[in-house]
Amino acid sequence: MIKTSKSPRIEALDIFRALTMFLMLFVNDIPGLHDIPYWLLHARFDEDMLGFSDTIFPAFLFAMGMAIPYAIRNRMKAGDTLPEIITHIFWRTVALLLMGVYTVNRDTLDASASGISLPNFSLLMVLAFFLIWSVYPRASRKKKYMFWGMKAVGIAILIYLFIIYKGMGGASFSPQWWGILGLIGWTYLVCAVVFLITRERLFLLSVVFLAIIACSLLSADGVFKEWTWLHYLPGQATLHAFGIAGMCASVVMQRYADKQYPGKFFLIMGITGVVMLVAGVLAHQYWIISKIQATPTWLFYCCAIFFPLFAFVYWLTDVKGQSRWFALLKPAGTVTLTCYIIPYAWYSIETLLHVHYPTFLQAGIPGLVKSLVYSLLVIGVAGLLNMMKIRLKI
Repeated sequence: MIKTSKSPRIEALDIFRALTMFLMLFVNDIPGLHDIPYWLLHARFDEDMLGFSDTIFPAFLFAMGMAIPYAIRNRMKAGDTLPEIITHIFWRTVALLLMGVYTVNRDTLDASASGISLPNFSLLMVLAFFLIWSVYPRASRKKKYMFWGMKAVGIAILIYLFIIYKGMGGASFSPQWWGILGLIGWTYLVCAVVFLITRERLFLLSVVFLAIIACSLLSADGVFKEWTWLHYLPGQATLHAFGIAGMCASVVMQRYADKQYPGKFFLIMGITGVVMLVAGVLAHQYWIISKIQATPTWLFYCCAIFFPLFAFVYWLTDVKGQSRWFALLKPAGTVTLTCYIIPYAWYSIETLLHVHYPTFLQAGIPGLVKSLVYSLLVIGVAGLLNMMKIRLKI
């Protein structure tokens, strides 16, 4: 089949994802700090609050959803058949679920029962991820055998960790809640399948979005409470709604975001944000704002932020050409998975080396600055690894 060029790259997609990854690194580092603004943290399970940290994961799902139409369309333009695309979606989902399950079980490791410390378990896990899912260069047959061998070693490490694993209270290795990567994997699967069905038909995609929102509302109302088999799926329809919302934003951008005359795109995104805000106010009469409970109120308020925020990023980068403002964050938008995995090694190495920060870096503004610098350093390491042709891709 004839190969064709990819769709032109939209700067805003990578930069929105980079900002989200940068902030995810930041909010994952601040929980141990003292004397910092409470609104920066996650709300408790029963607390009616939208903490800043509660907006980052859904923003990542939204960004992932925006990228799916471009990724699938580029595969089609490159000549991939539908079975090849479906196979790619399947294995990408499996990879995310597998990595998610390992990161979740790592958090509940009983080191004494397993015979391995948490830092060593983490480092072996990260090593296995890079051996299995690194981007290997095209090579001669001899080198291909070497790369296959490296992948085999990674698989062997994961099997070893699975065998020796013992959780707290004697728990066995299991998908306890799938983990962030696992939840991303399930949402990616749902969104990719939806796009294969709807393609760029915005009306049909909008109908699916409304249907997913309806499922979120019904679930929050307890309609599916007796359907116990649903507990084995990725949480709630609310998470899928974030991904499909991103897909809607992406398709709207493709159709209406003319760089010279983007007014219609901005209008649609602004109106959608207002509609989501009104929906959030109405939903707040029935459900609290809760990320942990994945309430519809949380969904609506977050989407009220994401739609106009993405339009602003598009205006700043693709219309005004100011993408250079985000140069330091660029690797976080292109080697995002690498950025996410690095902290598991980073914190483990700190523990093994007995690294302790001065007291003044564990609280207040100095502590927040330390977390911001840490986030930039992780992105810098990911960028350096990418320059060395070492990066994760699934």
